Amino acid sequence: MTPNTMLVSVALPLPLAPLTYAVPDELVDRVAVGSRVVVPVGTRRTMGFVIGPAEAKAGMKLRSVLSAPDDAPAIDAALLKTCNWIADYYAAPLGVVLRSALPSALTGAAKPSPAAKTERHVEVKKQLESLVEREAAFKRAPKQRELYELVESLGGSASVDLLLERLNFTPAVLKALSDRGLLAIRRDVVQRDPFALRAGVADPRHSATPEQLAAITSLKAAAAGDVVLLHGVTGSGKTLVYLEWLKHVVRDQKRGAIVLVPEIALTPQTVDRFRAVFGDQVAVLHSTLSDGERFDAWTALRRGDKRIVVGARSAVFAPISDVGAIVVDEEHESSYKQNETPRYHAREVAIVRAREQGAVVVLGSATPSLESWVNAQSGKYRLVSLPDRVGGGRLPKVHVVDMRVKGKPPAKGSREALARIALSEQLEDALRARVQKKEQSILLLNRRGYASFVQCQQCGDVEACPNCSISLTLHRAPERLVCHYCRHTAELRDKCAQCGGELLRQRGLGTQQVEKILAEALPSARIARMDLDTTSGKWAHANILDKVASGETDILLGTQMIAKGLDFANVTLVGVVDADVGINLPDFRASERCFQLLSQVAGRAGRGPKGGEVIIQTRVPGHHAVKCAVTHDYHAFVKQELEGRKEPPYPPALRLLNVIFSGTREEDVVKFAMGAADKLDAHVAELEDVIVVGPAPCPVERIRNRWRWHLLVKSAKPASLTRIGRYFAERLKVPSRGGLRVVVDRDPSALL
Repeated sequence: MTPNTMLVSVALPLPLAPLTYAVPDELVDRVAVGSRVVVPVGTRRTMGFVIGPAEAKAGMKLRSVLSAPDDAPAIDAALLKTCNWIADYYAAPLGVVLRSALPSALTGAAKPSPAAKTERHVEVKKQLESLVEREAAFKRAPKQRELYELVESLGGSASVDLLLERLNFTPAVLKALSDRGLLAIRRDVVQRDPFALRAGVADPRHSATPEQLAAITSLKAAAAGDVVLLHGVTGSGKTLVYLEWLKHVVRDQKRGAIVLVPEIALTPQTVDRFRAVFGDQVAVLHSTLSDGERFDAWTALRRGDKRIVVGARSAVFAPISDVGAIVVDEEHESSYKQNETPRYHAREVAIVRAREQGAVVVLGSATPSLESWVNAQSGKYRLVSLPDRVGGGRLPKVHVVDMRVKGKPPAKGSREALARIALSEQLEDALRARVQKKEQSILLLNRRGYASFVQCQQCGDVEACPNCSISLTLHRAPERLVCHYCRHTAELRDKCAQCGGELLRQRGLGTQQVEKILAEALPSARIARMDLDTTSGKWAHANILDKVASGETDILLGTQMIAKGLDFANVTLVGVVDADVGINLPDFRASERCFQLLSQVAGRAGRGPKGGEVIIQTRVPGHHAVKCAVTHDYHAFVKQELEGRKEPPYPPALRLLNVIFSGTREEDVVKFAMGAADKLDAHVAELEDVIVVGPAPCPVERIRNRWRWHLLVKSAKPASLTRIGRYFAERLKVPSRGGLRVVVDRDPSALL
């Protein structure tokens, strides 16, 4: 190393502080802040990220950067600042954050430069102008002539795959034409864009209502860095507001835009709407795309070929150089929270990134999170409201069926008795009427599988997961017991494992069982089920929803993924099979999630001229989440829920940090958690306004054979939680025994 050797600080996707490396002279022109570099770490090669210049310390033995794959930095300065904020706020290693900001195809050291997809094309190389010349060339080769003239008719160029696979020409015919110099074969780089194959949707050109126009005007007038909460009832036309505002940002201001949606199920509809307006300027980023498809979308955005990205939470990192707008649709959704390190919330990251790049953030929801609502009421966010449905439409009438009230029981074993397991007489009659009128219905049950658990009638034993503190869920087709946490499966027993009893009862409803009940109660209905079990395929979400849109489905049954964002004019009935799922979970957000889910799914009804109706089945009709959802009264719910968050205090009354200790031996976890809590007590003694609760077992005490304890740290001062979070992540010594780990979850979406 010479005195002029370039030294850089490199963040690694490991729980390590940034390390210093020397840059060889031949790589100096390729290394800058934000560059990807392949570096040695121990005996391995690892992809790291340059975060700035470094200085050598006395006695330091430096290793050199091995390669720099890119001509330009993969992460620009503004995005790097955002990633630094994430690392600090969520107490995560910066290298891990930077790795999360890139497509997985760019994070491996073994193949730092992903291969582009190429496709063979054939083109006419020699023109045969006269008929005589053509007759002479193909006198004894009619298939060659047919292929040659077909390529001519296609404009002189065509895909080899098209010719060979779809038009049934043989490779021999193509090779013969190439050998004769009549056709030439070349390899072209093609973009992997799966949504490009979807049928185009025409721009509907709706006229904005006065309320929508006022909202659009307000968004256009927003200053750089502003956060706007767009509170609009379901069906109020928030998407049209987004589109008109983004026309101003993308077309008039020539800036880029990020549109986040919470569910992959919403992506096809959202992409269709945005493509109808912006064409091929729209890129898509979400987890069901292949690595190559995500890489191509990322590359197109980085080059500026596309200016708008639609995707799930990771799309907040899209490499748009001049972001002017970020939309977080259904901002209240917990799926915006990452459940592994770095445990960021995409909504908060969007706000920070917008501040760094001078963009405006719009948070849209019919049922905003309490945190966002309080921020809007305090003036931290601007509030824009859409209080009415477009076109003079009314919110659907909501009826509550109290499932505790039993009428005259049907004959045991009859079809009616089977139906009553899941459907009240009122809901079944409403579904039958919609099928007869050729209208559509949506049924929500936020519990997949066939039955929640299997229980012995003699001793009461429930088949439980051997790896997790949770019962196994019965699934059908194939019939098996499944753990929804670790995916452990077991065969359904004929006899109880504890007492040998033969009478095993299935308890609780799942979507599979409701599907069977519907098929028997309404044999003429065309039913589609949409849950995690039916949407594992790449295009499963889109295929199911396309059939609903085309009228091929009468009843769409599903979990929470069908509750939001879907817009089908012919859906006139929404039924909630069991509104009580999740309402009594040991989590402070349980009531809020229940209200949001009921309100959102109710909003799927009556979005067309036929109007709509909602039927909610519940055993707790007096619960404030149910009562407020029935009257579509968000303000009443917020008022009552906020009161319940004051004592004991929970967000938004203050901020929360959840520290989770886990290990393979329960006694080690307990000792580790207790010792860490004692150290924390001494650490927080000098901090004001900090409340420590615990440690205590997590509500789900064991997952994947790891015992779990946690403690909660509460404070109204974000800086105090940042300090404590970094203490646990960086300074707490984790014993080597029992596979012990500590996880810091800032602003947790759930405490289970």
